Amino acid sequence: MKKGDDLDPKGLIFEAYRIEGILKSECRTIFLDWALSLPMETDTAQTLRALIEKYAKDAPQHPMSEVMHEGLVGMAAPRRRGGWRSRARD
Repeated sequence: MKKGDDLDPKGLIFEAYRIEGILKSECRTIFLDWALSLPMETDTAQTLRALIEKYAKDAPQHPMSEVMHEGLVGMAAPRRRGGWRSRARD
Protein backbone atom coordinates (compact mmCIF):
# COMPACT_ATOMS: atom_id res chain seq x y z
CA MET A 1 0.00 0.00 0.00
CA LYS A 2 1.46 3.32 -1.06
CA LYS A 3 1.08 6.05 1.52
CA GLY A 4 1.67 9.16 -0.62
CA ASP A 5 2.14 9.94 -4.29
CA ASP A 6 5.03 10.79 -6.62
CA LEU A 7 5.26 14.33 -5.19
CA ASP A 8 5.11 13.25 -1.56
CA PRO A 9 6.09 9.56 -1.33
CA LYS A 10 5.64 9.23 2.44
CA GLY A 11 2.66 11.60 2.64
CA LEU A 12 4.66 13.92 4.92
CA ILE A 13 3.56 17.21 3.37
CA PHE A 14 -0.05 16.05 3.24
CA GLU A 15 0.02 15.14 6.92
CA ALA A 16 1.72 18.42 7.91
CA TYR A 17 -1.23 20.36 6.55
CA ARG A 18 -3.58 18.24 8.66
CA ILE A 19 -1.79 18.86 11.98
CA GLU A 20 -3.63 21.50 13.98
CA GLY A 21 -1.34 24.17 15.43
CA ILE A 22 1.85 22.88 13.80
CA LEU A 23 4.86 25.16 14.27
CA LYS A 24 7.20 26.40 11.57
CA SER A 25 10.13 24.59 13.20
CA GLU A 26 8.20 21.33 13.00
CA CYS A 27 7.41 22.04 9.34
CA ARG A 28 11.12 22.53 8.65
CA THR A 29 11.87 19.12 10.13
CA ILE A 30 9.11 17.52 8.06
CA PHE A 31 10.34 19.34 4.94
CA LEU A 32 13.87 18.03 5.45
CA ASP A 33 12.57 14.49 5.88
CA TRP A 34 10.50 14.93 2.70
CA ALA A 35 13.50 16.21 0.73
CA LEU A 36 15.71 13.35 1.91
CA SER A 37 13.08 10.75 1.02
CA LEU A 38 12.87 11.75 -2.65
CA PRO A 39 14.56 9.50 -5.21
CA MET A 40 17.92 10.86 -6.43
CA GLU A 41 16.66 11.36 -9.99
CA THR A 42 13.80 13.61 -8.85
CA ASP A 43 13.86 17.25 -9.92
CA THR A 44 13.33 18.62 -6.42
CA ALA A 45 12.54 22.20 -7.49
CA GLN A 46 9.92 21.04 -9.99
CA THR A 47 8.39 18.69 -7.41
CA LEU A 48 8.35 21.47 -4.82
CA ARG A 49 6.59 23.83 -7.25
CA ALA A 50 3.93 21.18 -7.82
CA LEU A 51 3.45 20.71 -4.06
CA ILE A 52 3.12 24.47 -3.59
CA GLU A 53 0.45 24.51 -6.28
CA LYS A 54 -1.29 21.55 -4.69
CA TYR A 55 -1.31 22.72 -1.05
CA ALA A 56 -0.07 26.26 -0.50
CA LYS A 57 -2.57 28.01 -2.76
CA ASP A 58 -5.40 26.88 -0.45
CA ALA A 59 -3.48 27.55 2.78
CA PRO A 60 -1.08 30.46 2.17
CA GLN A 61 -0.76 31.26 5.88
CA HIS A 62 0.14 27.71 6.91
CA PRO A 63 3.72 27.36 8.21
CA MET A 64 4.42 24.55 5.72
CA SER A 65 3.49 26.88 2.86
CA GLU A 66 6.08 29.35 4.12
CA VAL A 67 8.71 26.63 4.54
CA MET A 68 8.12 25.29 1.01
CA HIS A 69 8.40 28.79 -0.48
CA GLU A 70 11.64 29.34 1.45
CA GLY A 71 12.92 25.99 0.22
CA LEU A 72 12.23 26.93 -3.38
CA VAL A 73 14.04 30.26 -2.99
CA GLY A 74 16.95 28.52 -1.27
CA MET A 75 17.31 26.10 -4.18
CA ALA A 76 17.51 28.97 -6.65
CA ALA A 77 20.55 30.46 -4.90
CA PRO A 78 22.92 27.68 -3.83
CA ARG A 79 26.11 28.68 -2.09
CA ARG A 80 29.25 26.88 -1.05
CA ARG A 81 29.65 26.33 2.63
CA GLY A 82 33.21 25.13 2.70
CA GLY A 83 35.09 21.97 2.07
CA TRP A 84 38.50 21.31 0.66
CA ARG A 85 37.92 23.40 -2.50
CA SER A 86 37.30 26.58 -0.51
CA ARG A 87 40.54 26.34 1.46
CA ALA A 88 43.57 28.34 0.42
CA ARG A 89 46.30 26.37 -1.33
CA ASP A 90 50.04 27.06 -1.54
